[in-house]
Amino acid sequence: MSNLLTEARAIKDWIVALRRELHRYPETCYEEVRTSALVRRTLDELHIPYRAPLAQTGVVATLSGGPGPCIALRADMDALPIREESGEPFSSTIDGKMHACGHDCHTAMLLGAARLLKQRESSLKGTVKLFFQPAEEGGAGGRKLCEEGAMDNPSVQRIFGLHVWPDIPSQSIGSRPGAFLAAAGEIAITILGKGGHAAAPHRTCDPVMTAAKVICELQTIVSRECDPLEPAVASLTSIHGGAAFNVIPQEVRLLGTIRSQTLPGMLALRQRAAEIATQVAAANRCTARVEFPGNDYPPTHNDAHCWNVAQKIGRELLGADHVHEVPPVMGGEDFAFYLQHKPGVFVALGIRNESAGSIHGLHTPKFKMDEDTLPTGTALHVAFALESLDELQSR
Repeated sequence: MSNLLTEARAIKDWIVALRRELHRYPETCYEEVRTSALVRRTLDELHIPYRAPLAQTGVVATLSGGPGPCIALRADMDALPIREESGEPFSSTIDGKMHACGHDCHTAMLLGAARLLKQRESSLKGTVKLFFQPAEEGGAGGRKLCEEGAMDNPSVQRIFGLHVWPDIPSQSIGSRPGAFLAAAGEIAITILGKGGHAAAPHRTCDPVMTAAKVICELQTIVSRECDPLEPAVASLTSIHGGAAFNVIPQEVRLLGTIRSQTLPGMLALRQRAAEIATQVAAANRCTARVEFPGNDYPPTHNDAHCWNVAQKIGRELLGADHVHEVPPVMGGEDFAFYLQHKPGVFVALGIRNESAGSIHGLHTPKFKMDEDTLPTGTALHVAFALESLDELQSR
């Protein structure tokens, strides 16, 4: 097992080059055309067969040593609509788009794993599928891959995913059994009133004032209706309404997210949000239209045994001091869709390294990656596949 890290570090320059090319040309949800082409080109060079397109721009590659169990390894490929401010010499060339969540790293690490697994293909005790998935950031690309048969023929028995994680030190991993990431959904509230001159507010039904009250009242769902020992979030993140200093507008639109550690919990929060918005609006002579656009993400629920396997691998590759059990996080992740079908584990790969400038959070314009951890992620992917095939074959 220890040789895997040595082998991965030997191809570090190759992995880094892939990552930097991906980073220069970020593509958002279901637009990963160039990214998908790079993945397919690399797989062709490695003589690894694949199916494409799945889920519009996704790629599923397969390596097999013959009959036996099937393990899946997953990387997401999409970027975010963020203008990059990292200062890296290989920064995004596309204004307003950036790999601010590390998906370029995930894709490069999985391609590194593909290269090392290809060298071992004849000795694999079964099949390894590599999922290069589009549209994690709100597009539910994982669900589409499942719907289009990625988990079938042969049937995946266990799945593994990695995510770069600035909150824990480089060259370490973290996760937990059970609920790791939250169920997440979007909310859109349109407050409809009666506009007019700002100097005569008594002649209007002010949607701006009403929107402010709705924002404040929605916070009472978490503070006064939810068990304080059960995580919940109701965050309004966007307000749009009006265009002049002296005009009360006709409507105001609010956007936000609602999250819970369980899917029923998220649905209950949504129901209360709709009730509160509607009734607060009515009390202020306005009306509220409440919608839940986008895709609902279930919680990411790790299989306890798979986390034990990942911990064992982490201790062998990185050392016991570099394996952490971390608390639940209220971020959402569409790796959860795979876990609705088969057991697996989603693991945080630590990248925090002050000397490398890798200190900024995910989804921020200054996000940087400690590229020394790229071979580590590659080795972890390979180790999880080999360990799981061995274990399942021996049952």
